[in-house]
This record gives sequence, structure tokens and C-alpha cells, in this order.
Amino acid sequence: MPKHIGIVACSAEGAALCYRTICVEGEQLMGKHAHPEVSMHTFSLDDYMQAIYRDDWQAVGELMLASAHKLAKSGADFLICPDNTIHQALPYVEPHSPLPWLHIAECVAAQAVERGYRRLALTGTRYLVDSNVYPEKLEARGLSYLRPTPAERDEINRIIFEELVRGVFQPQAVAYFQRVIARLKDEGCDAVVLGCTEIPLIMNDGNSALPTLDSTRLLARAALNRAVRD
Repeated sequence: MPKHIGIVACSAEGAALCYRTICVEGEQLMGKHAHPEVSMHTFSLDDYMQAIYRDDWQAVGELMLASAHKLAKSGADFLICPDNTIHQALPYVEPHSPLPWLHIAECVAAQAVERGYRRLALTGTRYLVDSNVYPEKLEARGLSYLRPTPAERDEINRIIFEELVRGVFQPQAVAYFQRVIARLKDEGCDAVVLGCTEIPLIMNDGNSALPTLDSTRLLARAALNRAVRD
């Protein structure tokens, strides 16, 4: 029997894309209309944001752990979190978790190595890009990276929280991401990490100057492989 996937969700759009990917692509491994059992729990995004605004990552971790325990009681076998930013709390969460986790940045780093990339552009919320979530996992695999400028991080952060998490997708936002990614390509990057789970809703290989590493779908596919093949 396939393993039961537990999704610790944070923002709605990214979690919905991750869930949909698991369900739609499951049939490639399991047959028509089939996918593993999936359960999802989320607190209000505002609960997470209030803790993030205070730079209180232990409080973020407590929310994640509360979701983890609810999902364990529902029968989940392992957990994923389709939110890059709150992975900053995972080092606190994992020692206390009732279930094992897949790490979104490890999924992205593994795919970058498999596809032969060496220097990655890193996009995401300001909290994520300023953190060590991706640098730690990329450096462990011998990968280098570039971050956007502080001004670019601020505007990307604004687009994510004022538009993308609310399901607002504007041509101006696409154009801004395209300019940032093109600049990072000029600085030597050979792929871009879409390191907010909402960014793939507006950016993809077809409109990006660099090949994209879609953190949302890569996490979903890693979960599918674990559920079906392990």
C-alpha cells in the first residue's frame, strides 16, 4: 500500500498547487485516477505571519508541530511542508516531530545536481532569501548561488505577500521576475530556484530567462516517490 502523505500547509495557493500536483501526477506511478492518501492541515496564515514578524521561529515551529501531531493522528506516514519560508523552523521541529519530514530545499538541490546546474539564482520571500535554508542544502552538494539585491528582495517579497498568496497574478509581477532572473543570468547563474511555493503560479521555463527549479512541484514529486516506491 502507498504511504499516507501529510501536508503541513501555511499559505493557501502554494499548498493547493502541491496537493493538486500529488493528485494529478499520482496516476503516472499508480494508474488512472490513482494517488496516495493525502491529509492536510493548516493554521491561519496570520498565525504564522505574526510569529515571523516577531522573528520568533520557535513559535513558527510550534505551529508546525501542532499540525504534525494532528496529521499523525489522521494516519499520515510522513510530512511535507509546501512553504519554503517556514522551513527555517524545521531544525527545531524535527527532533520533536511524531513523523519524518522531506525538506523542500533538499529536493531542489537534488534536482539541480541531477540536471547538471552549478550556480543557482535564489528567489523567494525576503525571510527565505536572507536565511540559510537554501545555502546550507546547496553548499552540501557543491552548488553555488546568488541572491537578488536588497531592493529586489523587497519588491519580490511585496509581490508574494500582497499578490501571489491572495491569488492575484499580474503581468507587472511576471515582468519584474523576468528582469531579476535575466540579471542573475548575466551574473553567471545557470538556473533559478522558485523558492516560494507561489512563484510557479506565474513563472516557468516558458517565460524565464533561466531554467526553473519549481520547489512546489519538486516537493510534491519527491513525496509521491516516497509514498509509492519506498
